[in-house]
Amino acid sequence: MKFNISNCELVSFFLTLVLCFFISTSSNEFLDCLSQTISSDDIVFTPNDTSYSPLLQSTIQNLRFNTTTTPKPLAIITPLSYSHVQSTVICGVKSRLNIRTRSGGHDYEGLSYTSFDQDPFIVLDLNQLRSVSIDSQAKTAWVESGATLGELSYYVSQKSNLLGFPTGECTSVGVGGQLTGGGYGTMARKYGLSADNVIDALVGGGASFGVVLSWKINLVYVPPVVTVFSLSKTLDEDATRLVYKWQQIAHNITEDLFINLLITPVNSTMQVTINSLFLGKADELMKIVSDGFPELGLLDKYCIEMSWIESVVYFSLYLRGQSVDALKERRPWPKDYYKFKSDYVKKPIPEEALAEIWKWCLEANLILGMEPHGGKMGEIDETATPYPHREGNLYIIQYIMRWDDEGFNATEKRVAAIRRVYEKMTPYVSKNPREAYVNFRDLDLGTSCNACSTSYEQSLIWGRKYFKGNFKRLAMVKGVVDPTNFFWSYLIRIS
Repeated sequence: MKFNISNCELVSFFLTLVLCFFISTSSNEFLDCLSQTISSDDIVFTPNDTSYSPLLQSTIQNLRFNTTTTPKPLAIITPLSYSHVQSTVICGVKSRLNIRTRSGGHDYEGLSYTSFDQDPFIVLDLNQLRSVSIDSQAKTAWVESGATLGELSYYVSQKSNLLGFPTGECTSVGVGGQLTGGGYGTMARKYGLSADNVIDALVGGGASFGVVLSWKINLVYVPPVVTVFSLSKTLDEDATRLVYKWQQIAHNITEDLFINLLITPVNSTMQVTINSLFLGKADELMKIVSDGFPELGLLDKYCIEMSWIESVVYFSLYLRGQSVDALKERRPWPKDYYKFKSDYVKKPIPEEALAEIWKWCLEANLILGMEPHGGKMGEIDETATPYPHREGNLYIIQYIMRWDDEGFNATEKRVAAIRRVYEKMTPYVSKNPREAYVNFRDLDLGTSCNACSTSYEQSLIWGRKYFKGNFKRLAMVKGVVDPTNFFWSYLIRIS
């Protein structure tokens, strides 16, 4: 019998054998190493364990990365103590296995639980490290990276109805992910990002770097009564004019008032939903809006007074109407397929351009979220933290493409549609660089890998978009604290 095998096929076959051998050897080496320091089988899960698949899928939010072809970890580790994290890092270094650290699983591109360069990896799932310890007199707290934003907010509120923390609006996001990327939310104009309120951190690991285990944060004052409202307008109800005016006032109105927009295709038109949190009572809010934004037509009946912690539930959207106890139950955000992108806007987009943008969104079935900057966001110097998008930004746009039909073709169609709208938006957003928010991860902007050699100049393509001038400093720190590039994950791979 004669086989016709090309040289390329032969090379591919042998490379596959080598890769499989390497993965098997690395996996065994890692597990053997781990067994010397961790005696419990309850925290180590491999594909042979029945609990492996449910655990892996438990916090996967984006179904694009939950397919049979999605690269899976060789093992999932769910540490119960800080020493377990240290052992995982040390054994990962020894066995040459990358670590993906997962807290809430909300990474838009699935980078906390999958791989895009086929390198073998393990997932360090911090789900069990989620304690929150509060010192209400000092107005500080220690919170572990595996806690959700909902849990953090809940336990802070139980200590005092006058203390809160500026978290994001999605309560199932993990604290570790929120704080490492900045963390925008409803009180950002008053108190800055979540990361702006970090005062210390505890890092565990081995070799030259590690994993942030716990964060010390400043708690902020919240009044006993806050006011929220939500109202919607369609294009026929002069929604375009409202958006145009919102661009001019949302960033420079009182810091106690946060007004964001959710712009959604509904029944062949665009619907603009205005959501607001005011750190005060309804009568104060009515006066401020009547003076500064009369076009909104806000009425008393739309305003709802509540406690700050109730407003956290209100803004979580999928928990709206539930009791505050839902925040400590770690209820996940409903899963679907999605692709997100982001932009920053420095000058108001003209009304006629907004009208054109609505047409693009209708055609693509694309949702836009707009969140104002200004206030504290503009007072902090852009070099003070890695997050550089400060003074001069009116608001951030989040492009939201969601779908529920499975398959490669559906994904390709939807992703292509959001990319077209993003490209058309070029004249109306920030330039040189066109800025993006790292917590709205977007691999279209570029990526790095562990196996390839990416130069600093190549990394600047995406590094400047996320971090502007801070990227050089981050790269220099990376070179010092992690010279072997073990914690490469997504961001900096410099050769």
